[in-house]
Amino acid sequence: MAGKQSQLEELLAPVIESLGCDLWGLEYFAQGKKSMLRVFIDRKPDGVLVEDCERVSRQISSVMDVEDPITGEYTLEVSSPGMDRPLFKLEQYLDYVGEKLSVKLRTGFDGRKKFTGLLKGIENDEIVLEVDAEEYLLPYELVDKASVIPRF
Repeated sequence: MAGKQSQLEELLAPVIESLGCDLWGLEYFAQGKKSMLRVFIDRKPDGVLVEDCERVSRQISSVMDVEDPITGEYTLEVSSPGMDRPLFKLEQYLDYVGEKLSVKLRTGFDGRKKFTGLLKGIENDEIVLEVDAEEYLLPYELVDKASVIPRF
């Protein structure tokens, strides 16, 4: 699946950038005959507007029709990452040092898979997360999902 996600990122990133937005990340789920492609876009400094999502969606649809990287039917969703934005790349974590994160690992680490805590930083390829006054160095390659917990 990671190969398909990489292929889709390479195909779609230049299209999204040409429209003045950045590819924040994407999720691809193959679900039998019908799949889901969820694309998250960002636009600095003003953020993403509904009109941005509409433009990007139309352009991505056209490119997908021509390139046909997904066999069968699929649903396309284009949106902002939102306040509880998922983190897709290690470098994205740097913008959220000092924020609270929810991290789910693929395999257990120190007897658990789910961590919620304050992001203290990045050391080499490890996420430094403070959970209940204890620091954990979580290997990035074990991260299945991570997202920012918004402050209200």
